Amino acid sequence: MNNKNIPTPTKTNYNDTKATLALAKASLRSIMRSPSAVIFTLAFPLIFILVFGFLGGGGTKLDIALAPGSDMQNPVIIALEKTGLVRLNKTDSKKEIDNKLEKGNYDAVIMVEKNANGVPAYFTNVTYTSASMDKGNILKSILNEISYNLNNQNLKPTVTEIRSNTVTGRLYRTIDFILPGQLGFSLLSTGVFGTAFVFFSLRQNLVIKRFFATPVKRSSIVIGEAIARIGFSLMGALFIILIGHFLFKFTLVHGAITVLNMLLLSTMGVIVFMGFGFVVSGLAKSESTIPPISNIITLPQFLLSGTFFSIDAFPTWLQPISRALPLTYLNDAMRKVAFEGAGLWDVKQQMLIILVWGIGIYAVAVKTFKWE
Repeated sequence: MNNKNIPTPTKTNYNDTKATLALAKASLRSIMRSPSAVIFTLAFPLIFILVFGFLGGGGTKLDIALAPGSDMQNPVIIALEKTGLVRLNKTDSKKEIDNKLEKGNYDAVIMVEKNANGVPAYFTNVTYTSASMDKGNILKSILNEISYNLNNQNLKPTVTEIRSNTVTGRLYRTIDFILPGQLGFSLLSTGVFGTAFVFFSLRQNLVIKRFFATPVKRSSIVIGEAIARIGFSLMGALFIILIGHFLFKFTLVHGAITVLNMLLLSTMGVIVFMGFGFVVSGLAKSESTIPPISNIITLPQFLLSGTFFSIDAFPTWLQPISRALPLTYLNDAMRKVAFEGAGLWDVKQQMLIILVWGIGIYAVAVKTFKWE
């Protein structure tokens, strides 16, 4: 019998890269078909962005800086503090104040100085910013009322005279605060809930055990899932950013460069938040215990990390807790990059804290994560 025409079987070498990409592709398809993933990554953040985008305007608190060298113990400042409508910062330098005034972080700066001639007793010099004209008008009304009351209820001829001017600044919209917070919430939800449910399900259904019977490495499973999760998160992030920019004029100071920086921060954020998901999947005893454990991690960050309101508005005792959460620093970095035009090096402190959180949580994940 002639065996020359019988084809010789070819041996296909196992390739880690192909296996990893195949797992990533399969995982991405699974994510795209998951209603919960779409809801947490796109629907919820988009709904909040639409609501706040259409509502416009912000809170009623006015952020005012007191200029260095200003007279601290004068009736104008005392009366202003009693209104309960302002947050007075008395510690920033002139350079810091000018920078924040231009960017709309301060609604105005006030310098109160004694009049050497005696009448009026004080000059109240106010510098407003075009970046916050609506709040500037509120402050103008408040100061006019204070001036009227002081000048008519004292024995002195005139207590104060108000002099004002306006500097040009970038308009700060509500969407400029809300969108980065909702983007952070989306990344947190995707990283924690998505990772926890996926790996717990793979373990429970013995899929991972079957993988172990093949040449597929454990690292390929994790990296493949990470690629899919990161890819899906970045698509969602880009969609949210573009909707905010074109529909509600979300500020992107440097255009495409700003978008790229935000996506790089998003990548860092979702990788760290996936660590929380690995911990949850390791701790969970059943699928029904995943949501409560995940909520213990996500809810405090969602509520306390400046997602909807600045953490400066929280009670003093609560602010240190807020400043200890990783989402706080991701939100802060996103806002600085988007509105202030900061580069990644300018937010290195926030990135370093997020990195420290990542190292810590993955150290815990190594101890708690179960393959079988």
